[in-house]
Amino acid sequence: MLQGNCTAVLDFILLAFPIHPEHQVLLFLGISIVYATIITGNLLIVVAVWGDSHLHTPMYLFLVTLSVVELCYTAVVVPQILVTSLQERKTITFRSCCTQMFLFIGLGSADCFLLAVMAYDRYVAVCRPLHYSLIMTQWLCIQLVAGSVLSGFLVSSMLVGLIFHRPFCGGHGVEHFFCDVPPLSQLASNKTKLDEVGIFLSGIMAIAVPFMLICTSYVSIAAAVLQSRSADSRRRTISACSSHLAVVALQYGCCCFMYLRPSASFSPKQDQMLSMVYTLGTPLLNPIIYSLRNREVKAALGKVISQDK
Repeated sequence: MLQGNCTAVLDFILLAFPIHPEHQVLLFLGISIVYATIITGNLLIVVAVWGDSHLHTPMYLFLVTLSVVELCYTAVVVPQILVTSLQERKTITFRSCCTQMFLFIGLGSADCFLLAVMAYDRYVAVCRPLHYSLIMTQWLCIQLVAGSVLSGFLVSSMLVGLIFHRPFCGGHGVEHFFCDVPPLSQLASNKTKLDEVGIFLSGIMAIAVPFMLICTSYVSIAAAVLQSRSADSRRRTISACSSHLAVVALQYGCCCFMYLRPSASFSPKQDQMLSMVYTLGTPLLNPIIYSLRNREVKAALGKVISQDK
C-alpha cells in the first residue's frame, strides 16, 4: 500500500452516517426492524419449503438457495452498519473492508446468477414439460447452484483485486455506509483505463450476462404462452412466472444503475440511498412477493404458522 508519498491506509472512515445522535438512533432502529423482518421472512421460506415434501422440487430448491444467499449477504453488511451507527468513530479496518466487499459482491453476484437459473427452470417447465424431470435432475440442480455461487465469487475476486491492488493516496473517507465498489473505486489512486474496463467487464459478467439469459428464457416462455390454446394454462404460467419477474426487475434495476455506468457519474448521496434499497429492499420484498404470488408457498407458510400456535 506504500507508493511515493502515500501513507498506508489502516482503516477507512464511513462518511454516510448522520452526525446527530438522535438521527443515528433512528437509523439504528429503522434498519434493525427491517433486518429482523428480512431474517424472519427468509427463514419462513426456508422452513416452509423444507417442511413440505410437495415443495421438494427444483424451483423451490432454487428459491430456498436464493433466501439463504440473501440472508448471508445482508449478514455481511447490516450488522456492521448497526454497530457503526452507534459508535463514535465510524471506521472499518482495511482488512475488514476488503473482506466485506469480497463477500458482499460475491453473494450479490451469486444472487443474480441464481435468478438466471430460476428463469431457465421456468423455461424448461413451460417449453419442455414432458422432459422436465429428465432435464432438471437433482445433480443438475446442485451443479447450477454451485456454479452460481462459484461464478459470483469469481467476479468478486476480480473486482476486489482490481480495486485493492491500487494505493489509496486520496484519503480514507468512504462516502458510504459500508465498503462497496463505486466509493472505493473513486477513492483508490493511480486509476488506469485498464482498471476501469476490468471493473466494467466484471459488472457485465455478474449483471448483464445473467440478465440476457433471463430475457432469452422469457422470450421463449412468452412464445409458448401465446401459442397455448388453453386460457387456464396461460393464466397458470403467467402466475408462476410473475413473482420471479418482479424480483428480477427490482434486483437488476438497482444493480444496473449502480454498477453498469461510467465512474464519472458517481453520486454519493444518490448511490447511498440506492445501495440501501438493494441491500435491504430486495431481501425484504422477495419473501413477500413469492408468498403472495404463489399458492403453494402460502399454503406451506400457513402450515408452519399454524404449527407454531
